[in-house]
Amino acid sequence: MPAGERLTELAALPTTPGYAHAVAVTGKLAFISGQVAVDAAGCVVGVDDLAAQTRQALSNLHHVIRRFGADWSDVVKFTWFVLDASEVQTIRDVRDEILRPALGEVHNPASTLVQVAALFGPDFLVEVEAVVAIPDEASDV
Repeated sequence: MPAGERLTELAALPTTPGYAHAVAVTGKLAFISGQVAVDAAGCVVGVDDLAAQTRQALSNLHHVIRRFGADWSDVVKFTWFVLDASEVQTIRDVRDEILRPALGEVHNPASTLVQVAALFGPDFLVEVEAVVAIPDEASDV
């Protein structure tokens, strides 16, 4: 697996609330475009429900990641775009609900969360993009 060391503790920085300060990788990377809460038909899932939208966006992201032969443990960086950063705990709770079974006790990937004035559709509350380290056995993708 190319996603290696996860830097989670530094004397000069506070402990992170469930993510790594940095993740070292080797090999091939995939940069996954932002995913939002749409189903296969393009319909918005979870209007006015941040938890439902986060689940759907992560599900869509997971479909892309799996296409590269990777999984959650290979994600090295998330970037979150949200309309209301005060709702970050909802995103963290859903993220952990989905990632904990795959990561176990390993820290979550490096992460950035940015509050934005709007996303590309009026019903969207969250968008998530990722950087993924492609596993060596999937290097022909």
